[in-house]
Amino acid sequence: MPTNGLTKMTKIEVVVAGEHAPAVRDQFHSAGATGFTSVSGVSGLGHHGYHQGRLLFNQQAALELLITVVPDAKSEPLIAGLRRLLDGSPGVMFVTDTYVSRPEYFS
Repeated sequence: MPTNGLTKMTKIEVVVAGEHAPAVRDQFHSAGATGFTSVSGVSGLGHHGYHQGRLLFNQQAALELLITVVPDAKSEPLIAGLRRLLDGSPGVMFVTDTYVSRPEYFS
């Protein structure tokens, strides 16, 4: 893949129940992530069956997708913290290499 001057970083995506989203955001902040994207009301089919994206009773009832991008040096501690968090609650984490055009936004 040609990267033509782009900077390699790590993208971390986490899908959790809305009630666990604040803990994921805290992990992002503690690891030094400079920002994140949050999408609530996500739907899909997984280990625990089908989840619809609509809210049942409140924001906490829906699944939330949280995405952050960090320099590679910050990724291992963040991944470790998220793994501990996910050990005690349902959810999934995806970790991928990504390339950014403005690395100063992430440091």
